[in-house]
Amino acid sequence: MRMFGKALPLAAAYVLATVLMADCPVCAQAQTATAAQPAITVLASRSTGDETSAAPMSATYRQVQQRLAQGWNTWDVNSVTTQVLLPEGLAIHAGLKHNSTLGGSAFLENVLIGRRDPGAELVVPGPHSWDGSYTDLRITWKGHSWRIQTAQDGGDLVVLATPLPSQPISPMPPTLVFSADFLWNHPGTALKHTDFIETRGEQGSIPVYCTCAPTSDHPAMDYADIPAGGPYFSVDFTGPVGVSTGKRRTLAEITAIVERQRQAYQKPIAEKGDSGPIVDAIETTLGWDTIYEPDKHRVISPVSRLWCIGWGGYVLFDWDTFFAATLAGIGDRDLAYANALEILREETPAGFVPNYARPGGWKSFDRSEPPVGAITVLGLYRQYHDRWFLEDAFEPLLSWNRWWSEHRDRDGYLAWGSDGENLPGDLDDHANGTQLGAVLESGLDNSPMYDGAVYDPQTHTLEYADVGLMSMYIADCNALAEIADALKKPAAAKELRDRSSRYQAKLETMWNSEAGMFLNKDLHTGAFNQRLSPTNFYPLLAHAATPAQAKIMLEKHLLNPQEFWGEWVIPSIARNDPAFKDQNYWRGRIWGPMNYLVYLGLLNYDDAATRREFAQKSYSLFLKEWRENGHVHENYNADTGVGDDVKSSDRFYHWGALLGYVQYLEQNGTGKSPAAAR
Repeated sequence: MRMFGKALPLAAAYVLATVLMADCPVCAQAQTATAAQPAITVLASRSTGDETSAAPMSATYRQVQQRLAQGWNTWDVNSVTTQVLLPEGLAIHAGLKHNSTLGGSAFLENVLIGRRDPGAELVVPGPHSWDGSYTDLRITWKGHSWRIQTAQDGGDLVVLATPLPSQPISPMPPTLVFSADFLWNHPGTALKHTDFIETRGEQGSIPVYCTCAPTSDHPAMDYADIPAGGPYFSVDFTGPVGVSTGKRRTLAEITAIVERQRQAYQKPIAEKGDSGPIVDAIETTLGWDTIYEPDKHRVISPVSRLWCIGWGGYVLFDWDTFFAATLAGIGDRDLAYANALEILREETPAGFVPNYARPGGWKSFDRSEPPVGAITVLGLYRQYHDRWFLEDAFEPLLSWNRWWSEHRDRDGYLAWGSDGENLPGDLDDHANGTQLGAVLESGLDNSPMYDGAVYDPQTHTLEYADVGLMSMYIADCNALAEIADALKKPAAAKELRDRSSRYQAKLETMWNSEAGMFLNKDLHTGAFNQRLSPTNFYPLLAHAATPAQAKIMLEKHLLNPQEFWGEWVIPSIARNDPAFKDQNYWRGRIWGPMNYLVYLGLLNYDDAATRREFAQKSYSLFLKEWRENGHVHENYNADTGVGDDVKSSDRFYHWGALLGYVQYLEQNGTGKSPAAAR
């Protein structure tokens, strides 16, 4: 999403809880809508009460999830300094207490990347392997700076905490705290002994040791005045401290294990050559953004932990999660499959993948989001060639594909919409059945392209033919038809190609020779909309533009510094559009998914020079804050290349890594789209 294509639902509570949205105009609209609602009716249950559970898993996919949900990793959404052992749910938390002789003592129990509230911790994430075998991050809080590294030794975990040069606001040393308990109400006990913590879960006993612990020969008081619910170790944090499970290890042994796993992480990255930094960035990004979701017993990669906290534990957004699958495909096949299939398994009773899904079965029953599922699934199939994956994905993709033509067709065009009467409805989402809800379906929540677009309550759609939607849908039809071919489903393949041809013929009528571009059309007035966005280039993705049209589009618009070209590319609205100066969300800022989809379009045409420069510019934008701060931003300023200049740009939102992924494709591809139908 981002702003509110995902965030808007839950308007009242979420707007108040999410600082990321503080300077977003759609939030103000949401608050206004909320204020106009009647008194709240309190329900007897936190869940929808509707049978909307996902279809049963195939046996093969169940094995995928079982493989993923094993071992030590940063599974807990609430803190990146908590390590959890699956399937037991045993957790080891690393916290820090700031000590003061006055009233300034505080305890940092949970650590998250990207918090912006006053006094929040600053986290610079370091490497995080796919399987959690090595993680590394640096934290600064209340003047204290420290490093937390973790590594695995067989089935055991070791943690190394190291104080870094600091400028503390109190002369008293901080207290480092390691506590142990069981998460998600899993059965288990943790018992403190003098020199170790004894834990016992469903898989048996696991002892936890700390190099800071007193020995039975020299017992000492271990109490830190902290709100920890389980037994813990605490120590003045004046030097390195190590924790290990399974058996007692010295600090030197723990340090050696950490270094061994660090080298194991770095070796394959170094072997990638020029692509190494990109692989490192994507693996790290997905590593920190992947969690265990206990309600449905699954491993998933939500957009960021901060978004999940505000949504009650997790939130899966439609196209964001497909893009997470694409990113994971460079190194973790199981995680790629899990993300693609889990968002498909959230499909609503009406047959579409929702804009968002969150705990309790709540999801956007009124609206979907951009149809990028089939190109994602086809791309992964071409990479890994697992037929079972196509079989699991095909029926929900086909249902979703049919839904677009059945519910979003206006006079042969496709338009965004919102079916407010669909049940069960999200009671806190007051965009249902409104113009705002229809715009949110686009995923481009406050894009100036939709300023003034008229919502028709009878058809539940905008009176607005959308080039981007039609192009993505044609690409979806073509990719799904190729999947049907692979599965020997000729009738479905023909159905899909017929639909593709019908909408491509309609898209061709949206070519405006004077503008040299495919233009959106206001179906209320019949006029073309002259405002230009990257979505106007999406006919390249659908391979619907002729080579001559593509040449004009690139030369007249993409490479035009008055519109889209420049040091930082490409803005979400043309530079010469009055809304560009806003640099507010989709009003002018640069977004990874737009660059990715335009790049896939460029792969369909013979202009290798433009494609290479586009990929390099995208990568340069990504590297700017990645190298400086370890940030992977939700969006970036199109004038400065900075993502941290506004609050409405999450600092660790995985789809920002798509800006690096296009360079990965450029360096490792064949010059052809990994997702386009052949």
